[in-house]
Amino acid sequence: MQSIDANLSQPLQIGPVTARNRVFLAPLSGISDLPFRQLAWRHGAGLVFTEMVASRELVIDHPESHARLRGDGIDPHVVQLAGREARWMGEAAKIAEDAGAAMIDINMGCPAKKVTGGYSGSALMRDPDHALGLIEATVKAVSVPVTLKMRLGWDHDNLNAPLIAARAEAAGVQMITIHGRTRMQFYKGRADWDAIARVREAVTVPLIANGDVTSRADIAECLRRSGADAVMVGRGAQGQPWICGELAGSPDIPADRKARNAVALEHYRAMIAHYGDDVGVRHARKHIGWYLETLAPETPADRKVTMMTSHSPDEVLEIFAEVLETAAGLPSMMESAA
Repeated sequence: MQSIDANLSQPLQIGPVTARNRVFLAPLSGISDLPFRQLAWRHGAGLVFTEMVASRELVIDHPESHARLRGDGIDPHVVQLAGREARWMGEAAKIAEDAGAAMIDINMGCPAKKVTGGYSGSALMRDPDHALGLIEATVKAVSVPVTLKMRLGWDHDNLNAPLIAARAEAAGVQMITIHGRTRMQFYKGRADWDAIARVREAVTVPLIANGDVTSRADIAECLRRSGADAVMVGRGAQGQPWICGELAGSPDIPADRKARNAVALEHYRAMIAHYGDDVGVRHARKHIGWYLETLAPETPADRKVTMMTSHSPDEVLEIFAEVLETAAGLPSMMESAA
């Protein structure tokens, strides 16, 4: 029997697309933008997914949607689309394919009220027939593989992921990812990896398990209980964009604290370059907070406040570099917990 490390490092075939290993970065709205994905990809993630791109907004040329579509330097480039109308999903999928997407992922998992309130995301699981119409339109619109990400169901009285998965496979979907919670759970409790196994029984296409996977021990147990072929890391990547590669055994991860500090600073600079000073400073604040939790948990409160409120990219960068360097001489949370 192969070790978990050997298994995770194996490629996974999704139609004509090859994932180089079996630990993927999840589509994370407001997080997995181009700078974050580029870092995760460079440091060994098997696949990285764009933030959710709203299908209608993409078709009508909304600038933010087109910005989310970019995949510079990432190959294969995977775009996740969200929507509630078959027409927009099909047209958006064509645009994404023309823009270089090697694979199109359909969002049926987002629990956010602003998404489900528009009958998109996980709200689609409440109407499987309508959801299948979107899936069929997307599959027919493009020549690249179409995949699907969803939850176990809307709530525990409606655990219909196996039914939808089977119908999606019949419609041509070539990979399915399941987050092991219902929509009504949001991110509370623990992901139910055993429930994902019922989807495994319903489909033959590659199955990806998502939810509460942050260590190799988690992955081993998740794969054992779910029967999945690979895992997807979401919130566990916050403040450590190298974690997918680390879990997969990639040689491309930053080797020590100094190298990880350099990644954090590079990420900040890349966000300023990507968004511009005003927007970049604001968008980077949450990432700085996560990096501080991971790399510099003892940062003084006054330094944190300045980084989280300053509108000067240079001031924030100077303080960020200073606190990371100061913390580099201390044991990290992971080292002290070992």
